[in-house]
Amino acid sequence: MTGLKNNPLKLLVIDDDPMHLELVSDALGTEGLEVTKAQGPEEGMEAFQKLRPRMVLLDLVMPGMNGIDVLGKILAIDPGVDVILVTAHYSSESAVEAIQKGAADYLTKPLDLKKLRERVQNFRNEALTRSNALQLDQQIVDSYQFEGIVGRSPLMLDVFAKIRRASPHFRSALITGATGTGKELAARAMHKLSPVSSGPFVVCDCSAIVETLAESEMFGYVKGAFTGANQDKKGIFELASGGTVFLDEIGELPLVTQAKLLRVLQSREVQRVGSPVTHPVDLRVIAATNRDLKKMVKENQFREDLYYRLAMLEIVLPRLSERREDLPLLQRYFLEQFAATYKKPLSGFTRRAQIRMSAYSWPGNIRQLENVIGTACMMSDGGVLDIHDLPAELLEANSQGDTDDLVTLDEIQIRHVKRILEHVGGNKARAAEILGIGRGTIYHFLSRIHPDKSEKGKIYDNRSSELKNAQVKT
Repeated sequence: MTGLKNNPLKLLVIDDDPMHLELVSDALGTEGLEVTKAQGPEEGMEAFQKLRPRMVLLDLVMPGMNGIDVLGKILAIDPGVDVILVTAHYSSESAVEAIQKGAADYLTKPLDLKKLRERVQNFRNEALTRSNALQLDQQIVDSYQFEGIVGRSPLMLDVFAKIRRASPHFRSALITGATGTGKELAARAMHKLSPVSSGPFVVCDCSAIVETLAESEMFGYVKGAFTGANQDKKGIFELASGGTVFLDEIGELPLVTQAKLLRVLQSREVQRVGSPVTHPVDLRVIAATNRDLKKMVKENQFREDLYYRLAMLEIVLPRLSERREDLPLLQRYFLEQFAATYKKPLSGFTRRAQIRMSAYSWPGNIRQLENVIGTACMMSDGGVLDIHDLPAELLEANSQGDTDDLVTLDEIQIRHVKRILEHVGGNKARAAEILGIGRGTIYHFLSRIHPDKSEKGKIYDNRSSELKNAQVKT
């Protein structure tokens, strides 16, 4: 779509009625469009594959192949095309089916030419907007990257600030957050900004270490310390000396090993298994976990003194569902990465794919998003990722009936604002804080939710978490 501002947008009209083709061609030929006519579905598909237009005006009822079938074939080739279905035989069922299967609009014959021009011009403007947005996307992603981490939400900007301030000074730190929130990326950022950035960054997955071998893996051993110890071996801490050791899933570490880890943190010395000699180590220690260590301390599953030693500096990473404003940035970031990896000319996502992804809860957080986009990029044959490129769990989750595909991004925003307001008992200041917007924006959303009620109508009561349905006309 590059150059839409200077070049006419290609529009293909497919209809079996030659008079209708001429009518539409004459009506739209002066709208800054390059209009091509195709009589019948076969000629239409041939013209589409040859011209690759950005917009198609498609008759629903034609001999040989109906418009729904043609729609499916067109979107299978290029899901980014705007297809407007036209029919003289309107029914709400066919309209819903058309929209669900990817049609951008549904019009009835005889066409209102003024209305048709307006609709086509709107789609042309949207295409121009998307084209401009694609050119800006890379600049935006670059602007909101922090040491390989992408984010612009208030929660992530706070995380970036803590990492930036603490990295030059910390000796030990704890990073907490759900699985898939990017704890290792945060640890690498801290290492990179620390005084030992030129030293090694050694990763130790505590959940993967066999309990009986945990001590020897972390602190090393000497020849003859146990059966199979045929030579001296440095442990992870000695290997990381002069740099940083990252203890992932620290909550899985056995209590016995926790005690020895605490000793290392206090003395900055390690003692290999089977040796009375200690070796000094100069390093930073970053631990990470998705578990509640405070709860584990109360249940005697984690040492309290070790917890407080690590938690002198604690960085909490939010779930993706708590930083939804970062979702478009992350989508673009991963799309560009995987498009380059698989050498595919992928430019973005269709509107319906974006809507479905924005409505999903992402329980696996950023790692799940990365896997979803990576798989979609690998399997896609088109220039944009469409809804059929997404996995089944995204298409089935939170299904609320057949009209779900008709929900716009605007409607999703309104639903989310309503849900947050209900959650905080109607407290608009608290809702604005959670959503990262001003109170004035909250009132704007309320006016759209209930346009016939002013703010003084008290649609939401701050003293109650329930909507006052009696005051709202439904």
